Amino acid sequence: MGALPFAPVRANERRRALDALVLAFTADPVIRWLYPEARQYLTHFPEFLAAFGGKAFAEKTVWRLGEFSAVALWLPPSVDLDGDAVVALFTETVAPEQHEDAFSVLGQMDDAHPRFPHWYLAWFGVDGAIQGRGFGGELMKRCLRIVDEDHLPTYLNTSNPRNISFYERHGFEVTGEAQAGGCPPVLSMLRAAQ
Repeated sequence: MGALPFAPVRANERRRALDALVLAFTADPVIRWLYPEARQYLTHFPEFLAAFGGKAFAEKTVWRLGEFSAVALWLPPSVDLDGDAVVALFTETVAPEQHEDAFSVLGQMDDAHPRFPHWYLAWFGVDGAIQGRGFGGELMKRCLRIVDEDHLPTYLNTSNPRNISFYERHGFEVTGEAQAGGCPPVLSMLRAAQ
């Protein structure tokens, strides 16, 4: 892999960043449980990305590697998730028979979310066509150099068990699991301050 440019995502590149994440999550167990049909996924998952981590765009804490080969949305310590937006979106777009399980998992995730200052990795993905080539590792290293300047812990949730070893290689440790009914588990991971 040749060196790819690392850059912040500009306001006019928001759509491209979200498109890259849509490509990255096509086989994610929880996301596809929420939106199992292709049309649902392509319509509603971009809205979910924006509701769950969209504040990162305003904070200028969205970074990309190359021409959107990999994208990361980080929320700085002073910014909270927009839980109301996520609940509203789920209410409107997730099948009613999945609501109880989906909202239970969201509640468990909220309960497990650290209450101390930290950086939160809301979304991290590599275009599915080029996964496994080191782009994710390169993007993570470059992002961690920036967020570690604050000497604070970093936190994330992952809904794909295949990603656990990747995050562990970058210093994250599993701290909990959220799961209910038919919804696949979502793992919490914390990385100590550096």
